[in-house]
Amino acid sequence: MRDIISTPNAPQAIGTYSQAVRVGNTVYLSGQIALIPETMQMVEGDIALRIHQVFKNLAAVCEAAGGSLKDMVKVNIFLTDMANFATVNEVMAQYFEQPYPARAAVAVKQLPKDTDIEIEGIMALSSY
Repeated sequence: MRDIISTPNAPQAIGTYSQAVRVGNTVYLSGQIALIPETMQMVEGDIALRIHQVFKNLAAVCEAAGGSLKDMVKVNIFLTDMANFATVNEVMAQYFEQPYPARAAVAVKQLPKDTDIEIEGIMALSSY
């Protein structure tokens, strides 16, 4: 059995996908980019501002699913420029504590809306 997770506190899907899908105690979170939920406009300026918005969006979806970022067990980060890797680490440290989730960071040619970062992940809930 699977439950579709949706919240107005994160950007609405801009394609054929759900914000997240829960199967048992596992939640699969779709990729989030730096869209502001209320306006569906991208955050502009420094990359750190966009990374913060991505984590805020992920946190909203986690909460809608009954968890929090602390319940994430796997994080996949997609960057169009690996020169931003250190900034991702700095910002991510503000949202996660040890033990950190497993993680991958991958350089990609292009992302939706020509953004420079997208993050998706898997959350394991202790109870549901």
